[in-house]
Parts: sequence; C-alpha cells; structure tokens
Amino acid sequence: MQAEVRTASAEHAGRLPGTVAAASALPPRTGTGTRRISLKPSQEQIVLLITVVLLVGFSLGLPGFSSVANLLNLLRSISILGILGIGMGLIVISRGIDLSEVAIMAAGWSVALIEIQHGMPVAAAVLLSLAIAVTIGAINGVIIAFIEAPALFVTLASGFVIFGVAFWLAPAWVIYAPRDADALMFLGRGHLLGIPVPIFVFAATGLAMHGFLSATSIGRFIYAMGDNPDAARLAGVSIRPLTVLAYVMVALLAWLAGLVWIGTTGSMQMAVTQGTMVFDVILVVVLGGVSLAGGRGSVLSVVVGCTLIGTLLNAFTIMDVNTEVQNIIRGVVLLAAILLDNWLHPRDEETARQGD
Repeated sequence: MQAEVRTASAEHAGRLPGTVAAASALPPRTGTGTRRISLKPSQEQIVLLITVVLLVGFSLGLPGFSSVANLLNLLRSISILGILGIGMGLIVISRGIDLSEVAIMAAGWSVALIEIQHGMPVAAAVLLSLAIAVTIGAINGVIIAFIEAPALFVTLASGFVIFGVAFWLAPAWVIYAPRDADALMFLGRGHLLGIPVPIFVFAATGLAMHGFLSATSIGRFIYAMGDNPDAARLAGVSIRPLTVLAYVMVALLAWLAGLVWIGTTGSMQMAVTQGTMVFDVILVVVLGGVSLAGGRGSVLSVVVGCTLIGTLLNAFTIMDVNTEVQNIIRGVVLLAAILLDNWLHPRDEETARQGD
C-alpha cells in the first residue's frame, strides 16, 4: 500500500513541471471564475495619454517641434536609452535589478576601442567586447542566483569594479573609434529609407524581446519567477539558471546599446558610468509600468516610458532649460511613477512576503 502511494506521488510529481509550471508561468489574472472589471486604468494607458497630450501641446506651442526632422531626432535620441531600458525591464520583471548595465556597456567597448588603437582587428575587438559583456553578466547572475546575494548590492558593487578595471586597462575618459570602420559605425550612423538606423535597432530589439517574453516558455517562466519565485520553484521552474540567463541577456543588450552609441557619437565615454544614465534607464522602466515588485510589465511599458521622457527632453532642449531643472523634473517624474505603481498595484500579504 505504501509503495502504491509513493508511486502515485511520483507520477504526480512527474506531471507537475509540465502542468503547474505552465499555469504558473502565465501572467497573473485579475479574477477567478467570473471576469472582474477594474475601473483603474493601467499605468501604460495613463503614461501614453500624458505623452499624447504633451506631443500635441508642444507641437502647437513650440516652433519646429512637430517637424519630421525633429521627430526623427526625438526617436533617435531615445534609441540607446530604449535598448538599455528593454534589458532593465526584463530583469525587473524577473524581480531583480542591474545597476551595472551602463558600466557593462561602457567598459566592454572602451577596452575594445583601445585594443583597436593598438592594432587589433575590428572584428576581433567586437568579439572581445561581447565576451566581456557576457562574462560580466554571467558573473552577476551566478552570484545572485547561487550565492543568493541581493541583486541591488551585487550589481552596484560590480559596477564599481567594472569601472575601475576598465579605466585601468583603458585610461581615458573618451576613447574614439576608427573613422574608417564603416561596419562598426553603421548601426549608430547609418540611414535606411531616410530613417536613422538606431530607430530600426530599437524597434527590432523591442519586437524580439516581446516575442521572447510572450511567445516562449522561458519568457513565461520569467514572469512566473517575478510574480512568485517560491511557487515557480515548486512548480518545477529552474530559478537559478533562469536568473543567470536574465543577467546575461541584460549584458547582451548593454553590448548592443554600446555598439549603437559608438556609431552615433564616434566614441565611448567612460564618464557615463559616473553619471545618472542608469537612473534614467530605471526611470523609463518604472514610468512605463514595469512593477518593481516583479512579474508585471512588458516591452510596451518601456517604449511608452521612453517616449514620454524623450518628448520632455526634446522640448526642454528647444526651450533651453538648464540641466539642473531637468534633473529635478526627472526625479519628480520617477517619484510620481513609483507612487502611481503603488496606487495601481497595492501590496498585499502575498507581495509583502517577497523579501526585499
């Protein structure tokens, strides 16, 4: 009799990863049995409405804002931030964070450009920067997943280490790319059908990430891990390898953003690791509706957040608003986004057990 019970339990456990895991990986629903209609608009809808209002207002009030050239420049200006934001959005959905993303972008490409100046072929230098990014992402993921150190402190510390090592190997604040490396510069400098290539890169990255999160089992497992890691683990989801994969993907997107950056500016600036860019990335992610509690948000959230911030910064540039005022407005917008997320998704007993 005991043997039969053990056999039945084993059979049930064998079915668990294929049934419960798949159900757990689905995005959370708002109701059970009957469909519950919520009167609260989503954060994406609110931010999108604000963006449309600002676009119309600035188009009517600012000369040249609504010109095709300026709108293309607006989209191009948010492309790098958007690519980084898609990576940060992925990791926040999985209930993590990566404060080293900008450092990965700058460090890998700074070392690669220095090596090009020392005679390394461009193709080999590109692979070197890719290897650096993937290695750093994997190290971050392993420490967070297997040692179970807090992601905030791990990535903050690794950002400082990355900056120090990269500046030791490439001791310059600005490192220029070779002007004759057209293939290296194309993603940031080229045009297709009169449209800057960075816009296409941003769009392709967003579509690829949307497909990964919504149409693959791994993407659905990432949502499940972010929504409730304990339940996902009990359902058979391999949390630790999935965490490492997420941080490697963030590093890959940081590498791609760096490639676009080099083509756009013709150089890589190590100073960005000491600035506020990583907070701008977090800003567009949280602003668009990717919840810091994990398990909620999408690529559209990042796109909407980027568009709003890009619209504001473009208008500020036309109006010649000084940097200090822009930083104040960024901080106010980020605080408002956090408060809005808390209002739309209040913490309950389940989310309070996530162990911040």
